[in-house]
Amino acid sequence: MLRKRIDVPPLWLIGFLVLAYALADFVPGLGFGGAWADFLGGVLIGGAVVLFALSIIEFRKHATTVLPHEIPSALIQSGIYKRSRNPIYLADVLLLAGLILRWDAVLALPLIPIFLWVLERRFVIPEEKQMRRQFRLQYASYCNKTRRWL
Repeated sequence: MLRKRIDVPPLWLIGFLVLAYALADFVPGLGFGGAWADFLGGVLIGGAVVLFALSIIEFRKHATTVLPHEIPSALIQSGIYKRSRNPIYLADVLLLAGLILRWDAVLALPLIPIFLWVLERRFVIPEEKQMRRQFRLQYASYCNKTRRWL
């Protein structure tokens, strides 16, 4: 279905990034200022890239789908997935936060928790329901030892 193909986290991320970029110039002179914002933004962007890469490595290792609306063939509990059940979504949030800092978009800061809320409601919660149905006790055990985000 078309809805499943376009209702994906990267498109939501792009939408939030476009909005953040537009807000960067909305009120001239209102910004974070200084090199600290550029540095911290760079650290967050770099962390996002690392999390994303580590996640994709695990998906390839377990030969399962990374697409949120498809049924996974394996429950990944190794690598970065020992630390977080949602490292790709966490990477998306870090990327948004990092770019907001780099773009000096103070007015875009509220987009970070809104984006997190959208990810959780549209993707994380439905995926967790699917995983509970498919992997039952194995997934329950995984949830007990691994946090949703950090």
